Amino acid sequence: MLILSITLLTVIIPGLAAGLIAYRWPQAATTAPHLSVEQVKVEARRHPRLVAFSRSRLDPGSATGLLLSAVIILFVAGAASVAIVLVMIHTNTGFARLDRSASLFGAHHATALSTRFLRFYTQLGGALVIVPLAVIVAIVETIRQRSVAVITFLTLVVGGQFLIANVIKSLVGRARPNFDQLTGFSGSSFPSGHAVASAACLAAFALVIGRRRPLKMRALLAGLAVGLATGIACCRVMLGVHWLTDVLGGLALGWAWFALCSIAFGGYQLRFGAPAKIAEETISS
Repeated sequence: MLILSITLLTVIIPGLAAGLIAYRWPQAATTAPHLSVEQVKVEARRHPRLVAFSRSRLDPGSATGLLLSAVIILFVAGAASVAIVLVMIHTNTGFARLDRSASLFGAHHATALSTRFLRFYTQLGGALVIVPLAVIVAIVETIRQRSVAVITFLTLVVGGQFLIANVIKSLVGRARPNFDQLTGFSGSSFPSGHAVASAACLAAFALVIGRRRPLKMRALLAGLAVGLATGIACCRVMLGVHWLTDVLGGLALGWAWFALCSIAFGGYQLRFGAPAKIAEETISS
């Protein structure tokens, strides 16, 4: 019961936090800034040098330049998070100090019931579940939203996260825990493929399904996506097939990849470059 209780807490606490944030601050979950024309004009007059930089760096008639800047920033932030975890692993500092104790805890407190449940639950982050779910969501939401961009977006998120996770696995080549491995696995240990897939893909499913739906529904979907992903990450540690830092790095990588993809698609559809255009017109008038 202890293992099941811990797993349940890793689902409920992050899930509730994500749902409350999405409900309380819905703008934080959007993929483009929401600024009034007057606010942009005021800021443009206060910061003419920044507007001059924007004019030289971005094409106001296109979102491409701004989106590229946002993607670079997010990529650097996500890469930095993964790099920090890797440094912890190689120097045995920070969360890496908990790797052995977390794996031993799962091995020592496992029961037949908890092992059966965790084996079932962890499959939600596996390719045999993620890929069919992506196909179903893509078909249903393409019909509902009448937009083929849904298929492109989900293909990029799902396919991209598999590619990135496997490339990093081959480069890092970290060994798996060798205490009691209670389920099957393949490949090296860092990052956790299940953690990457569940973080990126479940968030993408929630974003797509939540489009044009009430705020409460979007908040519920966000909470489910985050809670299920953190729960799957916990399962991988408790089953003895990943270190704690493997799943932390996997979650960071998955959410970073999802953010990049959602910025690229959402920013274009919501005219991400519009504030830069307004600013330029204001400062030049």
